Amino acid sequence: MNKTEDDELEDRELTQAEAEEILNTYNYDMMASSISPEIFGHHDVKKALLLLLVGGVDRNPNGMKIRGNINICLMGDPGVAKSQLLSFIDRLAPRSQYTTGRGSSGVGLTASVMKDPVTGEMTLEGGALVLADQGICCIDEFDKMMDSDRTAIHEAGILTTLNARVSILAAANPAYGRYNPKRSIEQNIQLPAALLSRFDLLWLIQDKPDKENDRRLADHITQVHMHCRQPEANFDPMPMNLMRRYVSYCRTIQPTIPEDLTDYLVSAYVEIRKEARNSRDMTFTSARNLLGILRLATALARLNLRPSVVKQDVDEAIRLLDMSKASINQTQQFGGRVQTATDQIFHIIRDMISELTVELLKWLMPKNGV
Repeated sequence: MNKTEDDELEDRELTQAEAEEILNTYNYDMMASSISPEIFGHHDVKKALLLLLVGGVDRNPNGMKIRGNINICLMGDPGVAKSQLLSFIDRLAPRSQYTTGRGSSGVGLTASVMKDPVTGEMTLEGGALVLADQGICCIDEFDKMMDSDRTAIHEAGILTTLNARVSILAAANPAYGRYNPKRSIEQNIQLPAALLSRFDLLWLIQDKPDKENDRRLADHITQVHMHCRQPEANFDPMPMNLMRRYVSYCRTIQPTIPEDLTDYLVSAYVEIRKEARNSRDMTFTSARNLLGILRLATALARLNLRPSVVKQDVDEAIRLLDMSKASINQTQQFGGRVQTATDQIFHIIRDMISELTVELLKWLMPKNGV
């Protein structure tokens, strides 16, 4: 089958001059707005997804590997376009795999031993993480995955010779239908803290009633439904094939972090830790957050075709981290106040009693012939 001219054009790598021309036409905000433009709002989330597409830079100091891949988890109420965003990123990324937590097993994510039907020999077949090597693995319904299978993501690629250098974009729904601000993140999403801490950004998207915002959203949806395209904007969204080629070019750039930014990064991290202690931060603030900031900053430098990270890149990375934390911390209230340890213990005991009641009923029902 002969390729069309459009296919050949898309396969061809961009030159530096072409990439610079694209950057002069579409800036950071325009590129972010071009991600799933038919979906209303979520502009900071789209910026984070744009940086996930580009990715940070891998580092190997003295044999130790520091990943450059950015991991993001989108949490929140049903119907807030999490799955649509994952689907768009899957189509947009130069290399990607889409799977669901409900239908994925540990071997389905990493690798499995299969018998060749022709030769009868045993072969090693890569799973979704391996097939998405150097790309993005989009996992919808991440919370529905079994605990034993979910651990395959912790250190994928360590115990096998197959490469799994992949970014994870996950979506998770609350366990009780809607996100409950009276519960912690682990209780709402039912994911362990050890796994949640491996995401560079945890973003909570809630469906909150707001008259003006609801009016704009409804108008946006009806326009898309009537005309089968995104509403008119003040600029033409970046075509998907052009963005895919631009992202591929950006990933070839290896920006460095200059020495003069070291003190700024250290003081910024210390301030983040201080605020987390003083404000009862409900998210996971650790040294991984500093590495996440470095990954986001280098991705932004790549996006802007810069050979080194500048202060503005670090500031934007910190802002995105703050916005993701704010999306969670603003909801973690209990009756107008922050949950105390007593509140949390009460909820744990109540949940345990509810679970025991359900199990007791299951055990009694066959006994009674119901």
